[in-house]
Amino acid sequence: MQVGHGDNPIFPMLSEPFALIAGRALADRTDDMVETALRHMGLQPQRVGGDSADGPRYRVHFAALSLLASRAPSDFLDLADPRDSSTSLLAASLPDDWREGGHCWLFFPEASEDAASQTLRMREFFKTMVLLIDLFDASHVFWSPARLWSDAPQFRASIAEMLKSGMPPVLHLVAFRQQDAGDGAFVRTRGLAMFGGQELEARIPSGWTVAEMVKRLARLALDIILYGPVSERRRLRGLGAGEWVSLSPQGGTSPSTVVVEFGSDFG
Repeated sequence: MQVGHGDNPIFPMLSEPFALIAGRALADRTDDMVETALRHMGLQPQRVGGDSADGPRYRVHFAALSLLASRAPSDFLDLADPRDSSTSLLAASLPDDWREGGHCWLFFPEASEDAASQTLRMREFFKTMVLLIDLFDASHVFWSPARLWSDAPQFRASIAEMLKSGMPPVLHLVAFRQQDAGDGAFVRTRGLAMFGGQELEARIPSGWTVAEMVKRLARLALDIILYGPVSERRRLRGLGAGEWVSLSPQGGTSPSTVVVEFGSDFG
């Protein structure tokens, strides 16, 4: 994994998965207060590198996982700008001063040399996010693979449920983006490839709402997260009576796309 940011190798590249935690309570805490809170939580903060314009950088630890943490640098905030049409929001409305005064902290899970531990690493990372949301009384969470802001209490509750049931919170980890085309509209996932190596794309059938599409695509995304990528063309039963869904994996793109088509035996 390549790790580096500008002239300083401490920070990750923007292409690596990371999370932002935002909240007004964070702006009211000095760096020493944050470091003390991390230590009391048992995360063993260690300062790394020299201080930047954004303040100290830390390496924190949870079980076998290590994370880099700091107040979020400007280019990470640029990527997460909720006013940008490329950014998605799920039940989240950030205040106008969301990026000012140290409201946002960056947390970046460092890669393990053991590729087989990727699933465990992400599970431990999300456990840590639950702790951090509570620790900092966060109001919002940003997950970079989906470029998605979520309401922090809802994100926390969904991760807590995942840790009990094993069911990933798809809507908080994958964005479902509507895209208009000349002959109709599509919904495409973003962030699913982080877990299954594929993204889904489907044309919205006539008369369907975006919510109906997302409900169905979320179920397919969950299957990919739990059971792996779609390796060959398949046709399955849909959610409604007589409804069917066709899955057609496409080659030649990275990440690869699975084209989804919905139809009905009743026309």
